[in-house]
Amino acid sequence: KNVQGDTLGNIENVMIDKVTGRVAYAVMSFGGFLGLGERYHALPWGVLKYDTDEDAYIVNLDKEALEKAPYYEPKDKVEWDNRDWGKKVHDYYRVPPYWL
Repeated sequence: KNVQGDTLGNIENVMIDKVTGRVAYAVMSFGGFLGLGERYHALPWGVLKYDTDEDAYIVNLDKEALEKAPYYEPKDKVEWDNRDWGKKVHDYYRVPPYWL
């Protein structure tokens, strides 16, 4: 959810850095209908805050910001260890990369 209470998507997966063991990204599904047109967003773990009252992760994003965010589609192969890709994602969300 975002801070306004809108449901943005679902956390489908969590990516863990193999070397450090730290959670790197939460993979959120967004958009689409019945699996068609669905996109995935790798949200840096630092942008999520868990709200126990809502039983949900809260992000300071609106739907428009998420529509413009870096994403990938189910058919895409993501190079999770590519630091250039990771920096682009972290820069978009304005959080420091988890590896620093």
